[in-house]
Amino acid sequence: MSYAVEVDGEEAMQQLGGEIARALVARGVVYLEGNLGMGKTTLSRGMIRGLGHAGAVKSPTFTLVEPYELPAATVYHFDLYRLADPEELEFLGVRDYFSADSLCLVEWPEKGRGVLPRPDLTITIRVEGAGRRLLFTGQTEHGLASCQRLQQERSKT
Repeated sequence: MSYAVEVDGEEAMQQLGGEIARALVARGVVYLEGNLGMGKTTLSRGMIRGLGHAGAVKSPTFTLVEPYELPAATVYHFDLYRLADPEELEFLGVRDYFSADSLCLVEWPEKGRGVLPRPDLTITIRVEGAGRRLLFTGQTEHGLASCQRLQQERSKT
């Protein structure tokens, strides 16, 4: 199942992020795809804040991963843009981050191909007019159910 949403502006992107986190029930693996400047980190910020984080949410471009221990979930925000070789993830012990009880947000997942687990949900972001178009593709049963929940919630508004 695929589902598309058009978003205009940073605030709307962050709000959508909160909706996505709730639709995912604060768990799973989410791949965030799109060119530089598409809003992957902004969407991630919305997901993390939507789960109760009140502080800053920075891009983990240099650290590769930023953990967030929240009451609702443990969230790991990955940014693999600067990753030279997927094997580097093995040295980080990346497999330990991907548990059934965590939410893992992965920007630039193609850089970790062969090491990263299969996503529950892939979100592809593209330019659409003055805003963005997000395509949600469920890859697992959990991802498909999350897409359905998101679509149902958004149709109520």
